[in-house]
Amino acid sequence: MEYYFIGIKGTGMASLACILYDLGHQISGSDLQKHFFTEDSLVERNIPIYPFSEDNIHSHMNIIIGNAFLDDFPEVRKAKADPTIHTWRYHEFVGMLMKDYLSFGVAGSHGKTTTTGMLSTMLRNVQSTGYLIGDGTGHIEKDSKCFVVEADEFRRHFLAYHPDYAIITNADLDHVDYFKSEEDYYLAYEQFSAQVKKAVVMFGDDEKVRNLKVNTTHYYYGVEDGNDFQAINIEETTKNMKFTVTFRGEVYGDFDLPFVGRHLLWNSLGCIAIGYLNGIPSEKVNEGLNAFKGVKRRFVVDEWEDGNVFIDDYAHHPTEVKVTIQAAIKRYPDKKIVAIFKPHRVSRVYYFADDFADALKIADEVALCPFTSIDDKEEGIDIDITYLQDRIPGSRVVEEDAGDVAYLASLQPAVFLFMSSKDIYRLSDMVKEKIRSSR
Repeated sequence: MEYYFIGIKGTGMASLACILYDLGHQISGSDLQKHFFTEDSLVERNIPIYPFSEDNIHSHMNIIIGNAFLDDFPEVRKAKADPTIHTWRYHEFVGMLMKDYLSFGVAGSHGKTTTTGMLSTMLRNVQSTGYLIGDGTGHIEKDSKCFVVEADEFRRHFLAYHPDYAIITNADLDHVDYFKSEEDYYLAYEQFSAQVKKAVVMFGDDEKVRNLKVNTTHYYYGVEDGNDFQAINIEETTKNMKFTVTFRGEVYGDFDLPFVGRHLLWNSLGCIAIGYLNGIPSEKVNEGLNAFKGVKRRFVVDEWEDGNVFIDDYAHHPTEVKVTIQAAIKRYPDKKIVAIFKPHRVSRVYYFADDFADALKIADEVALCPFTSIDDKEEGIDIDITYLQDRIPGSRVVEEDAGDVAYLASLQPAVFLFMSSKDIYRLSDMVKEKIRSSR
């Protein structure tokens, strides 16, 4: 079968394209011509990527449409106008694909990409497992029995999924451009949970998660008392973490993992709970989690011999920004932390400005990047990055120019923590090059 992807470089779209390619299908697609980190896996497979053009669309095609592209986008409009063309939205196709496997959906305001990566690595240690991760990577074998999918709540797209098992990592309000209220946001998770066939494991240390009305069989995990799966005897260092996991008071196993940061402990617990519910010995779960090397753009560390450290992270919500900075402090307690943050969508900054400010103030230095993405601006909200800068004394707005790059480089030696769901990695590369050239 041949499939054409509109917006093939999107994080989920690139993952799905790789999966269908690995299953033996012919894949091609279109997108912007500038480089995105998600396209690397497509290039490795020699998947053709064309510039957007209506001329790419022909009769009798099978087309998967990225969720960022509305019906008035030229390629989408032409595809939908041709009755010989089969079209699916990204989430619709993924939901259809999941039906062929023992499926696992990982949902949550944040942490779902990392947890999806952890869970798929853990399960691959015991059986053939496919995965679709929101960092642009996806793979499946023709004999795979399991399929792990990142389940995004954006515009309720995860309601296209009916997994056998699910993890809910948290339920902090997000996507305020779509959800009408906190109650509407929580309702989406309740609707998703109702579609899970066997069991939902939920982060029980989060009061918002605890307040969700879930009727499907469910279990809570966390470090506090009252969770079904609880981590006890926790030891955390700058290099690893050790803890014991109990299920309703009975010891399941001991774990020694090469992760730093309490959020990674929480994510690990969700995966461990899934392992227990599927009858996997704790030793195999521990072994599988130790094989996890991280996902793209989630606390990716580049340590230099001169004492500088560069960390790239996808954090774009205040809670994510906070735990990411805290993880950097935990790992590098004696180093200066320079937080460089590029937000996405004016509605998110407008709604969470004070929370973003409180999170960023934890760092020693704060730099903010202006809005530059095509979908940053939203009708009815007229702000720029100074709306956030005004709440952070001493912060500075930086752009991709020589003066601002020189300013950031002058803060060395430091931990340079670049955080954004957008293309902040280009600024990071410029700062690295400036430091190299000044040696």
